[in-house]
Amino acid sequence: MTNPSTPPLDQTGEWTPEQLREALVLASDWAAEYRAGVRERPIVPGVQPGDIAARLGDHAPDRPAPFADVLREFKNTIVPGLTHWNHPGFMAYFCSSSRGASVAAELLVAAVGVNAMLWRTSPAATEVETTAVKWLRECLGLPAAYDGLILDTASTSTFTAVLAARERATARHAGAPLAVYASEQAHSSVDKSVMAAGIGRTMLRHVECDHQLSMRPAALREAMRRDAAAGITPAMVVGTIGTTSTAAVDPIDGVADVASEHGAWLHIDAAYAGPAAMLPEQRHRFTGWQRADSIVLNPHKWLATSLDCSVLLYRDAEAMRAPLALTPAYLETGTGAENLMEIGLPLGRRFRGLKLWVLFKCVGTENIRNTLRGHIAMAESAARKLTDGGLFELVVPPSFGTVCFRTTGDDPVAEDRRSRAVMAQVNATGGTYVSHTVLGERYVIRLSVGSVHTTPRDLDAAVTSLRAAAAATAG
Repeated sequence: MTNPSTPPLDQTGEWTPEQLREALVLASDWAAEYRAGVRERPIVPGVQPGDIAARLGDHAPDRPAPFADVLREFKNTIVPGLTHWNHPGFMAYFCSSSRGASVAAELLVAAVGVNAMLWRTSPAATEVETTAVKWLRECLGLPAAYDGLILDTASTSTFTAVLAARERATARHAGAPLAVYASEQAHSSVDKSVMAAGIGRTMLRHVECDHQLSMRPAALREAMRRDAAAGITPAMVVGTIGTTSTAAVDPIDGVADVASEHGAWLHIDAAYAGPAAMLPEQRHRFTGWQRADSIVLNPHKWLATSLDCSVLLYRDAEAMRAPLALTPAYLETGTGAENLMEIGLPLGRRFRGLKLWVLFKCVGTENIRNTLRGHIAMAESAARKLTDGGLFELVVPPSFGTVCFRTTGDDPVAEDRRSRAVMAQVNATGGTYVSHTVLGERYVIRLSVGSVHTTPRDLDAAVTSLRAAAAATAG
């Protein structure tokens, strides 16, 4: 007899295989058309806060709608409110675009819907992830001593490393306050991680940088010496390869020397620039990173795997497990296999490894390297063209795919206003989107080439737009 509290299958709202197939055809057709025509869309939507929410309805619907109707609402209501990160003119921040292979891989991930928390809960998902991370580690030229896993973003990866550094330092120096060191240009996730780990933001030392905005090892040594003399344990040093504002590179070998003097954990933030280590001609910029205890890089940035995909590499798996080593009885399996949930805060784990594996399989390392080289060449070309004629000046030399510049003039206050105006005018065109930073209290425009869709034609259009805006705002 059927349980009266259990509704028939046709009253659960679950689609039949045929309904799913029809919906996927509609969705995939739209996705392909969107990506083919994204160049024609304005990058940034002309909406105000609350505009989209007001059109979505006040309450969840009781009755289902056909997917074709939902897709139509998505196209007409939601898409016009999106910022189009896959637009070839998107050159702001550090771009997170997506290759077609990653789009297809995300569909497969959703279709199988596995939770890769334990090896037992999806053996293949764990082993695909560890294999893809191993392939990436080999491409980067790092030694086999590094293991790794995939988390959501560099913020989570860095937080996981901070926890490991805290545990190791506490075990060695019980009761002593801890300090963490990073350059003045380090990412804000370091601040957040130190706060969340209970070390305290006041115990994060922002180390002085040189004129290239790279950390000064001598200043790091002095800061660590001063803390040690005061009974404070230097627990961790964060070096950066590709800082957020200018893509500057800390002298990692020198930083590693200083960190080792105090037995401090060395973490490298290469979230943006890490993939450049795949290029032999860029490898010198990574000298010393093989000495790190942990390294983070985000394939969802320069490798275009799509959000989210952050790889955390580490030398000592036991040290990484120590801060959150907790396996309740209901999750014990006795398999002896690697359970990736043991490292980091999340228990549930998406099958993120598949899209990195698919990227390598469908794109290949040769094409990945070609893409990286193309972006670096375009950034160097942009730097030359922007400064030709004296409308702009570089703040620092271009680094990887990033160019930092401002308008030229004798009055810093006036030129800051002018640089703001230039950026606003260019972004308002809809065809190019750049971002800004503030360095030495001066307003700086950032152009970062990182989208897999950007071509030299798009770069030239961006440069032309920037130069025209600078000329129009000249006094």
